[in-house]
Amino acid sequence: MRLLHLLVIGMLIFAASYVYRIKMESTARVERVLRLNAEIREQRDAIARLRSEWAKLDAPLRLQGLAERHLPLKPIVANQYDSLRNLPERPPNFSRPGSKDPIGSMIDTIEAAAEPDSATGSIDKAGPEQPADQPAPADASEGDQQ
Repeated sequence: MRLLHLLVIGMLIFAASYVYRIKMESTARVERVLRLNAEIREQRDAIARLRSEWAKLDAPLRLQGLAERHLPLKPIVANQYDSLRNLPERPPNFSRPGSKDPIGSMIDTIEAAAEPDSATGSIDKAGPEQPADQPAPADASEGDQQ
């Protein structure tokens, strides 16, 4: 009987300590949530202050006054405009109108306009073989070995 009483007392102590631990964890989490809410409130207040400052700095009348004070701008005169015939030519349009892949059509158009037998400059048009009347170029690595 005594053993049973000791087991029951031990279980009660264990249950009380477990409930106490759960209570302390929940209290710590509530405190953390309250701290986070306070930080969120501070950040929102800072955002509101920055937005109001931005609105003040971005006011059109203020910007107009700054532009008049600091920029050497002159009023527009009617003879500053030019006629349309003096505009430069429009650059060529390499993409086909209505194509789903404008970059691909530009590449196709450019490739079609290029000469089919054009050389890149790394290989002569005659081919990789050297003509008989020209000597083969000396390799730099052969000169180092001698």
